[in-house]
Amino acid sequence: MGKSTLMNALVGERMSIITNKPQTTRHRIIGLLSGDDFQIVFSDTPGIIDNPTYGMQKAMNRFARSTFEDADIMLFVLDVNERYPDDDPVIEQLKNVKVPLFLLINKIDKVHADKVEAVRKIWTDRVDFSEIHEISALHKTGTDQVLDAILKRLPEGPAYYPKDQLTDRPERFFVSEIIREKILELYHQEIPYSTEVIIESFKETETNKGEPLTRISAIIFVSRKTQKPIIIGKEGKSIKKLGTEARKSLEKWLEMKVFLELHVKIKEDWRDDDRQLKWLGYS
Repeated sequence: MGKSTLMNALVGERMSIITNKPQTTRHRIIGLLSGDDFQIVFSDTPGIIDNPTYGMQKAMNRFARSTFEDADIMLFVLDVNERYPDDDPVIEQLKNVKVPLFLLINKIDKVHADKVEAVRKIWTDRVDFSEIHEISALHKTGTDQVLDAILKRLPEGPAYYPKDQLTDRPERFFVSEIIREKILELYHQEIPYSTEVIIESFKETETNKGEPLTRISAIIFVSRKTQKPIIIGKEGKSIKKLGTEARKSLEKWLEMKVFLELHVKIKEDWRDDDRQLKWLGYS
């Protein structure tokens, strides 16, 4: 865990949402870092899910595996407290990586140095890594060294994006992700994993005082009828809290006032509906 935090730290901007729940990242998200003589295209993907249950999870696995096919450098970000059995399929995939492969042991600020060394030994016995770095992505400890190491090993080639571009995703995508982040934080059990957020409208305007204002209308899709009242909550208290927390984060990200409307709709079993998944960007 920590891939999204690391990419945000390396790019210097918020590209991916971050929560302490698994399967937070659902899509492959591109973050761009350009300098005078380099451009790095970072790809943040979902983690590989063993025995995926839904079509959505199978799509997430495809996003994750796609990086094994087109990356020039692979970064395997490992939470220092994570445990992988010896027969985990991820280990076999790492053994077959043909490009420079970095092991990034994350959250070293949470444990004693002896624990970090033990984790290092376990993984060096399993996989032949090109480099190993000990980092805290959250506190940006060791991330400058990782960036230097990436620059040394990147192959020469043309820039694929304009220098001032930060990502290949539109603004609406990140707005929907920020709302989904708050759903992950505020709701429990299956509810966050059964929801998807779509931005219905996004308009930049002004307040009565002439200050910049963004009006956003978003739809939260749930996969069952019983989930809609849970999202809304008793007397609308849950969705009101969600709207408040999401609005605060959006105002920070957009650097302006936000008027946010949230609506809840039911899309039965959307996670297994190929047509819906394609419409929602999982194709």
